Amino acid sequence: MRARRFRNLGLAFLALVIAALLATSFYSSRALRQSYIASTLQQLDDACDLARAKPPNLGNADDLRAWTQWMAEGGARVTVIDAAGRVLAETARDPEGMINHSDRPEFQQAMATGRGHSVRLSTTLNQQMVYAAVRFKTNTGGVAVIRIARPLAQIDASVSGLRHSFLLASLVIVLIAAATLFLFVRSFAARVDRLNRFSLRLAQGDFRPLPVDPGKDELTELTASLNQAAAWMDRTIHSLSGERNRSSAILRSMVEGVAVVDAEEKLVFSNHAFSQILNLDSAGVEGRPVIEIVRNPELLGLIRRAIKGEEGLQTDILMGTIQPTCFSVTAAPVKAREIALKTAASPERPVHESEKPSGAVVVLHDVTELRRLERVRQDFVANVSHEFKTPLTAIQGFAETLLSGAVDDPQNNRRFLRIISDHANRLARLTDDLLKLARIEAGKLEVQLLPVGALELVEACVETALLKANHKHIALEVDVTPNLHSLRGEAALLRDVLQNLIDNAIQYTPPGGRICISAEERKREVVVTVADTGIGIPLSDQERIFERFYRVDAARSREAGGTGLGLSIAKHIVEAHGGRLWVESEVGVGSKFSFSIPIAA
Repeated sequence: MRARRFRNLGLAFLALVIAALLATSFYSSRALRQSYIASTLQQLDDACDLARAKPPNLGNADDLRAWTQWMAEGGARVTVIDAAGRVLAETARDPEGMINHSDRPEFQQAMATGRGHSVRLSTTLNQQMVYAAVRFKTNTGGVAVIRIARPLAQIDASVSGLRHSFLLASLVIVLIAAATLFLFVRSFAARVDRLNRFSLRLAQGDFRPLPVDPGKDELTELTASLNQAAAWMDRTIHSLSGERNRSSAILRSMVEGVAVVDAEEKLVFSNHAFSQILNLDSAGVEGRPVIEIVRNPELLGLIRRAIKGEEGLQTDILMGTIQPTCFSVTAAPVKAREIALKTAASPERPVHESEKPSGAVVVLHDVTELRRLERVRQDFVANVSHEFKTPLTAIQGFAETLLSGAVDDPQNNRRFLRIISDHANRLARLTDDLLKLARIEAGKLEVQLLPVGALELVEACVETALLKANHKHIALEVDVTPNLHSLRGEAALLRDVLQNLIDNAIQYTPPGGRICISAEERKREVVVTVADTGIGIPLSDQERIFERFYRVDAARSREAGGTGLGLSIAKHIVEAHGGRLWVESEVGVGSKFSFSIPIAA
């Protein structure tokens, strides 16, 4: 409320005060005039009673004139009128020249009742007069009327003076009231304006309290109430802001993509992960229609179903063409609460709350690795079953053959037993490798990190593989850089890794080929490489050869007695030592397997 509104109210109040004073002046002046007239009439009646007690001698003109002069000594106008209305004596005029007074109301009333009064304009003097008349008996036995009058101008002068004094006092009162009202309105408007500015500060988020004025009027109570409301709003907004910031920080730090879409299918919130998944610019994506952002029809359809209110929406979708990524998508509707109130049209309707969809929340979770691991698990079970089934079938078949009578056949029984033994040994190796792999993946592999000489490691593995290499006419070459630092690891485990790589190289290198085992130091680590001139590995298989039971040439691997777990075990051992294992290969040229181990301090 602006100050001029209070000024208008003050002026209206001041006008009411002036009107009340004027009305009071008018009615008090009128009442005072009537009181003066009544008092004058009473005085005139007393004078008339005195005149009747000592009536004049109408038979003697001198006595009559003297008597009227005596009665007029108080300043009153005295008139003696006979029963016919003729003026016998008059103090204000010559009675000879005066007209008949029989039509005067005070004369008529006095003749009729003995006493008469009137307040009227005197035609003789041309002024307002107050008349009192009394009937008396003359000395001749007749009746006559004594009339005594006073001019009303004296009364009006007294009333006018009193009115002027009252008006002067009223003017002083109005001035004092105006000054008081001005100060009050100014103070009141300033306080209200302060409250108005305080409310504007509250709307702008400034919740500093307002100083409370001394006293206990309504504005003071209102100020205290607003301060309490501001403190409550400050606490509530701080709490909500903290909750919002925490929720926003949680949502923005999630690896899952989270997005909120309103009922008009516009994106109102998305975290960084969601923008990365859809290759969006996170700065200008909010507020845009979701159809411009989401180009996947399946995902768009799921969002629209959630906006319509469907619950429990979850599916897997693929995104990308060259390297498809699998996402688990969950969509849920966001419901807004509506409160139905009683109306004039339906006052009997009860108040109730309802919820209706106002948007949807979408969560994208990258499950590509999870699906890959599920596929690897399924392949692992299938491969293990297959690996166990082949030797078990052979053992079972040859055992049944021996039991059927072949045990007595000297030409075949030993051959059958040798086959059973070979397959049993294969099962034992497979079981040992599986147990070793399970122990490594469970984190139960205990590695004792000790200095291991690179040259001693290479020579020990080459010596073990020399017989196999000579059998296939494969040349083994050793190229170890002199004065290498020792490796930090467990010698037995590192020999298993290197031995596995050399055995694989001998297995997949045709007769007459060449294998080179080298070791060199690179950036605080020793890199050991096994290079062969074998059949090579296709590029599409190079990422999977370290998986369990994965074989590029399964037939050749089984013929050599391999379990398909060697490279997987080798990779886990190298990683347990803080190193890495990789391959470089070209079909028809050869392969180069390398692993790095940190040097001993």
